[in-house]
Amino acid sequence: MTSLKNDTFLRALLKEPVDYTPVWMMRQAGRYLPEYRATRARAGDFLSLCKSPELATEVTLQPLDRFPLDAAILFSDILTVPDAMGLGLYFAEGEGPRFERPVRTESDVEALFAPDPSDKLRYVLDAVTSIRRALDGRVPLIGFSGSPFTLACYMIEGGGSADFRHVKAMLYSRPELLHKVLEVNARAVTAYLNAQIEAGAQAVQIFDTWGGALSHDAYKIFSLAYMKRIVDGLIREKDGRRVPCIVFTKGGGQWLEAIADSGADAIGLDWTTDIAEARRRVGDRVALQGNLDPNVLFGSPDGIRQEVRRILAAYGQGSGHVFNLGHGISQFVDPEHAGVLVEAVHGLSRRAG
Repeated sequence: MTSLKNDTFLRALLKEPVDYTPVWMMRQAGRYLPEYRATRARAGDFLSLCKSPELATEVTLQPLDRFPLDAAILFSDILTVPDAMGLGLYFAEGEGPRFERPVRTESDVEALFAPDPSDKLRYVLDAVTSIRRALDGRVPLIGFSGSPFTLACYMIEGGGSADFRHVKAMLYSRPELLHKVLEVNARAVTAYLNAQIEAGAQAVQIFDTWGGALSHDAYKIFSLAYMKRIVDGLIREKDGRRVPCIVFTKGGGQWLEAIADSGADAIGLDWTTDIAEARRRVGDRVALQGNLDPNVLFGSPDGIRQEVRRILAAYGQGSGHVFNLGHGISQFVDPEHAGVLVEAVHGLSRRAG
């Protein structure tokens, strides 16, 4: 495939020298963009959009055509893996993702299997290959998956949850059952991410959206341990380059040292963590990604620039910082404000350097 014209993102993840701080945004291809909404309307629904490599390629490139972002991220969904397990993913209007067959009983758990990505998830791999071709070396492509625990939350709850009642009931009454779910999920995610890397992903991110809902000790046992297993099993070099891995636990600020010991190259931070304190705690072990509060984008352009300046100053000099939001961009954000963010990161980090 075409060699990279802009590898700043990959070099920052590996703490190599960069001319400026690279930036991308979680959910950068999404409903805040009118062009995305038009493509989704053509697809008919969200799942159809995800399962069309051609349309997934189209929406992945849309934010790059608007903003000088330093990375593209595969357009897909974390729930493609449990869907490939046969749990019957669907999206209920106004309710978000749901599963027809949640995993609640011992027999449900015993029936779980790690799907073959080249079969059940071929449409994702085809999208990765298509996106790499369409990017033509502009910027690197990020592949991703949900963490074993986050996937388990959706699988056991049957969808989103405010209290994680079912998954925590299993954790505290039948922990061996939850471990079985997580073990299958870890095998599935490892195979899935490796298949994305083989298809063309140049970095991967593990989204541990719900790990922060666990108690201090339970996080290490039921979330981090399984992400470490995945990191240990990943392809770490492809086409003569390191393939960096980012671990992002929303609400994970109290476990930074433990995450830094997971073998990942970078830690994603949400906006509740002080990036200066995070850098002090992890030292030179990993790069840091983050961590603007996504709601800052509802503020004024000057307010956005001020917050960007604050985070860049807090991180300080040297490489090892990838600028991002502390979670996904809201569908209600004005795209022009996202443009202000990207311009501010590039301009202010160049001046600061």
